[in-house]
Amino acid sequence: MPVIATAGHVDHGKSTLILALTGIDPDRLPEEKEREMTIDLGFAWLTLPGGRELSIIDVPGHERFIKNMLAGVGGIDAALVVVAADEGPMPQTREHLAIIDLLGIDRGLVAVTKCDLVPDNDWLELVLEETREVLAGTTLADAPLVPVSAVTGAGLPELLTALDRLLADLPQALDSGRPRLSVDRVFTVAGFGTVVTGTLLDGRLHVGQEVEIMPRGLKSRIRGLQSHKERLQTALPGRRVAINLSGVAVEDLARGDVITLPGDIKPSHLIDVRLRLVDDLPLPLAHNTLVDVFIGAAEVSARVRTLGADELRPGETGWAQLRLARPVALRKGDRYIVRLPSPSITLGGGVVVNTHPRRHRRFRPGLIEELETLARGTPDEILLQTLGAQPYELKEALARSALPAEVGLQALTTLLETGQALLVDQKLTGRPVGTLPPTTYVMSAGGWATLAGRIVEMLESYHARFPLRSGMGREELKSRLQLPPRLFNLVLERASAEGLVVEGETTVRRPDHQVRFTPDQQRRIEDLLTTLRREPFTPPSRVDMENAVGADVLAALLDEGTLIKVREDILFHAPAYEQMRAGVLAHLQQEGSITVAQVRDMFNTSRKYAIAFMEHLDETRVTRRVGDERVLW
Repeated sequence: MPVIATAGHVDHGKSTLILALTGIDPDRLPEEKEREMTIDLGFAWLTLPGGRELSIIDVPGHERFIKNMLAGVGGIDAALVVVAADEGPMPQTREHLAIIDLLGIDRGLVAVTKCDLVPDNDWLELVLEETREVLAGTTLADAPLVPVSAVTGAGLPELLTALDRLLADLPQALDSGRPRLSVDRVFTVAGFGTVVTGTLLDGRLHVGQEVEIMPRGLKSRIRGLQSHKERLQTALPGRRVAINLSGVAVEDLARGDVITLPGDIKPSHLIDVRLRLVDDLPLPLAHNTLVDVFIGAAEVSARVRTLGADELRPGETGWAQLRLARPVALRKGDRYIVRLPSPSITLGGGVVVNTHPRRHRRFRPGLIEELETLARGTPDEILLQTLGAQPYELKEALARSALPAEVGLQALTTLLETGQALLVDQKLTGRPVGTLPPTTYVMSAGGWATLAGRIVEMLESYHARFPLRSGMGREELKSRLQLPPRLFNLVLERASAEGLVVEGETTVRRPDHQVRFTPDQQRRIEDLLTTLRREPFTPPSRVDMENAVGADVLAALLDEGTLIKVREDILFHAPAYEQMRAGVLAHLQQEGSITVAQVRDMFNTSRKYAIAFMEHLDETRVTRRVGDERVLW
């Protein structure tokens, strides 16, 4: 079902024309009736001669209500521009046309109203000619002009026929399975509760479905759906829809909120955009200018960070980041408008290229080329650029690329086959992309090379700093990489499979790393080992050992297994430890139990060492204490 919006100067007869065409008065507010002027959005519908249903959004023409006008023109299929024959194009006519042009709306027609008020045909021809001149250079340059009178009815059949022809070859609305509705109206219906309206994009909604209201993060469920006062079980994309929501109050919602599926959209604070300025701006747009941004039905203030120039001149197109004052729910490819808050004028607009970029360093070499690829590349290039240097879960990568699901999966298949991308979990390599879990981590090959290089650099730096340690602790490496646990484990598995690292139980090291002692350290180690061999079951204390060889050397001996810790302050030489362990196990297998006193006597040691050793065997689940005895676990 197509959706069109009116456009045009105040008092040029937009609402009167809609009433004449549909029988529905779009001015619903008492103040609008009193002032005979549209203040907020109005809505109506009709059936065209060819049988197609049409939704109409009537927008205000007065410059003071331009913000309300902008809330109504997001997501429309065509524009119905209204120009009064007795006045011709006026300032708001030009501003509305500029907005339509910036939003990329290339279907439309012009209704030249109030033809009953013009003195003769010559006057009307002059108005038609002036209107064509105003349309020139915009997306509606070739739009048909239809003279009409809402009072006499003249031209209305021709206008309906022109609308039918305009929308005859309209492509079917995209159904990507990711529905969203930008709320342009919130109200209460007695006996039903909270209702929101908007144009449904990108997917279907069903009665009973759970939805999320973004950027607020509120959860709700759909109690009912309506379109043109007709109850629906399923709302299709491209339709004007009213949604009855349960569990949320009117005060909890506002124009600009987005109804979507839970977890489908992550709100944005910073966005990359292509920005085109209108031709007749009085001044250039400077870096860091404060602006108002209109996207969907949302309005938010923002700072403009120009990326490739210190300023943009009137009529120029450039790249920018918009730092939004509050989060907004949007997607790649969405159109937007920017206006100066004071004086209130339209500056320009364009398209969102990246919804969650990093903060770019201005004038960085290669930055503009990257943005150009995101904006105009093939699906493969867009997905590859979206991946960048970060690992993403498959579902997030596809969402960020804004590619339709099937197109995105095919693009990923191509990237995997050509080696430009990879699956972090190597066990999944070779599986058809369509069968991969949505939580599968994917990366660009360049991103993996960067990440792997960071790991190698961190480990080599650690080895240089701590040459006597067997490796960096796994937890320390995970903290430095700032990766979630599951991804960190998959990354280490892949790095290990590629021979970049060697994983220990608690450490990670480079394959060529070995602990090497200096001649002096080696001499001290031999002296300590001689002492341990002489009295194997009554070793010196840990403090004495540290004094003998140094703390770092002692830690290295523990790492490599030369020494075994049975208690924080008691370390055994590995051969002595194995001898005690074998002796205890042999006794248990023969006798069934053993006491600390028997262990002490068996190895001619002291009770302190015997207790420490048996408690260690308990902790490692070799033995189990029963009263004063130990038995096998």
